[in-house]
Amino acid sequence: MGIVVQKYGGSSVADAAGVKRVAQRIVNTRKQGHDVVVVVSAMGDTTDELIDLANEVTPLPPARELDMLLTAGERISMAVLAMAIQSLGHEARSFTGSQAGVITDAEHGKAKIIDVTPGRIEAAINEGAIAIVAGFQGVSQTTKDITTLGRGGSDTTAVALAVALKAEVCEIYSDVDGIFTADPRIEPRARKIPRISYEETLEMAAQGAKILHLRCVEYARRYDMPIHVRSSFSEKEGTWVVKAADVAADAHEGATMEAAIITGVAHDRSQAKITVVGVPDKPGEAAAIFRAVAEAQINIDMIVQNVSAAATGRTDISFTLPRGEGQTAMTALARLQDVVGYERLQYDDGVGKVSIVGAGMSSAPGISARFFEALSEAGVNIEMISTSEIRVSVVVAETQVQDAVNAAHAAFDLESDEIEAVVYGGTGR
Repeated sequence: MGIVVQKYGGSSVADAAGVKRVAQRIVNTRKQGHDVVVVVSAMGDTTDELIDLANEVTPLPPARELDMLLTAGERISMAVLAMAIQSLGHEARSFTGSQAGVITDAEHGKAKIIDVTPGRIEAAINEGAIAIVAGFQGVSQTTKDITTLGRGGSDTTAVALAVALKAEVCEIYSDVDGIFTADPRIEPRARKIPRISYEETLEMAAQGAKILHLRCVEYARRYDMPIHVRSSFSEKEGTWVVKAADVAADAHEGATMEAAIITGVAHDRSQAKITVVGVPDKPGEAAAIFRAVAEAQINIDMIVQNVSAAATGRTDISFTLPRGEGQTAMTALARLQDVVGYERLQYDDGVGKVSIVGAGMSSAPGISARFFEALSEAGVNIEMISTSEIRVSVVVAETQVQDAVNAAHAAFDLESDEIEAVVYGGTGR
């Protein structure tokens, strides 16, 4: 049997009992004949607590030192997990991200993986040990400083290691039994998806579904690494994230949901909306606006430009962005007022995004109409719309996000006949 890479989230190792349970699961996998490499997140809310500590010390923690601080959480997890495994009679060795060969760029707080050179991990495996790797972290190729990969970085660490080690599968363990047709916290009749394509998972992740991190799925798709999303609190089969061709083959054999047009409903409550009011409708003005936002290192999601008013020759441009970057964007745009000549800025952080995702919609007419009718019947007002080949997204008031998710979920017959979704640890990670 080959190598299995397993990743455990913070809720799975939140306390000593959780660490022992995870250790037993790892040992059981080893007894089945697999070589096992484990990537582990910080215990429970440790990362948030460390961030709070840094902010109590200074309102602007230096990025380099903040990375050094935050990586302590995963180092604690990897060490205590290695101890728990050794108490069960199996050798385990813990490694930091840098010791595991995770090489990144120099961008503190959101570094990207450049390469993985897992020589020490391979040596540990060859000597019969279980390797425990601290997720979320690496070392800069240029500065040699410790870096962190940003939220969800442990998922990316796990997939990157699985690719480098030519593993059979990357198992992502959280506190839910897989990927569901909606977040079980707001849609209790959500149905578990047995198999889902990389493309659909990317759309779900990009639109707010938090079970897998976007970068991790992108990495897996690039190298065709199968991901098995499952719970560390049960023995149930989870959700397999694989090539679209494999999903289609299973659907043909009747192994998945019957000809599902829509795979799932995702939502995101972390959005904000900025409207630049009264922009002169002439070439170059929109470019100047979005160049300023890009130079502030802010990712934009939806963009809507109104029809120019004939009387004034001006238009309004609205776009959504992560709420945490809203004030940074407003500051960057304020500097442009004299240059662009717009009238004013409007900021709204009381919005959310709801999306339907499914490869089947590309060949099924009427999907948007059914979605919008369901929202209308639920009394949900649509503020913005965005589409792709396999996704339709709307921006609504944050207070209406749950109603929108429930309405869309029912409209596309995604409910399970029985309650399948159980959030064992309370976070879904």
